[in-house]
Amino acid sequence: MYKNEFDVSDRINTTDPQKVNQEIDRIFLELYPTSDTRALDKAFGDVDLMYRGQLPGFRACDTAYHDIQHVLDVTLAMARLIDGYERSRVGTEPLGKDLFILGTITALFHDCGYIRTETDLTARNGAEFTTIHVSRGAQFLKDYLPQLGLSEMADIAADLIHFTGYERPVNTIRVPSLTYRLLGNLLGSADIIAQMADRCYLEKCRDRLFPEFVTGGIASKKNSEGKVEVIFSSAEDLLRKTPGFYAGAERRLKEDLGNGMSYAENHFGGQNLYVEGAEKNMRFAALVRDENDLSLLKRTPPDTLSAASLPLKQD
Repeated sequence: MYKNEFDVSDRINTTDPQKVNQEIDRIFLELYPTSDTRALDKAFGDVDLMYRGQLPGFRACDTAYHDIQHVLDVTLAMARLIDGYERSRVGTEPLGKDLFILGTITALFHDCGYIRTETDLTARNGAEFTTIHVSRGAQFLKDYLPQLGLSEMADIAADLIHFTGYERPVNTIRVPSLTYRLLGNLLGSADIIAQMADRCYLEKCRDRLFPEFVTGGIASKKNSEGKVEVIFSSAEDLLRKTPGFYAGAERRLKEDLGNGMSYAENHFGGQNLYVEGAEKNMRFAALVRDENDLSLLKRTPPDTLSAASLPLKQD
């Protein structure tokens, strides 16, 4: 039975940083057998501390959608896409162990901009940083990578993280070479496919993502005339529009991000479990929409937040 806390292969518990760390170390060492996993292991330990509120200077994660499971799911997908690329490439440059480490660590911290620091005194919830969380994450990576002995990668990581955001068109993100652009495309792809293939994606959209959108000012916005334009009027409205969002996500994946998601097929031996999972979710979302019955959504996502975290308002 496919469990809600497990990844698309139903093998890895994506609420457990240690389990994901072990799997990514395995993938890494199979690709680069003589390599050292210390930087990866340190980063996994620190992201675990950060999301639990035990990393100095940071409060515990309080965004239920952008939580530790999402981060670990994306990071696992990133490692698998790199693995698929490395194993299938013909006549193209390898990414190599250094870029594997860079891509994995950037994935681990790609949403750390949602985490409130001890000096964030006005924000009551990390969702208030929705529109600026990528830039906050970029600054964190600039400061953090030197602590891992990766100073030379800090500025590149700060650029790569923008492949997960929407505030910059992908083709305007500046990276040193086409190899780094490939890495960014894989990162942006991992962020999309991991969440949309999540077994509890629809329930998370209804119960967790919509409240974050409200708090972050995404559910509605002012147009050029200064009038408020409602994007999502309710959690139900968000669910109804999800199949349409997926169509846009597919275009981004295939066109803007160079179809990087396809490398999952090489990792899984010919089957793209992420695309299959996302398409299954979209078929069910269409059914829920057509039946106009949200009670069809019965799965309970894992609760990864501290008991001290307060739920966001639904309206």
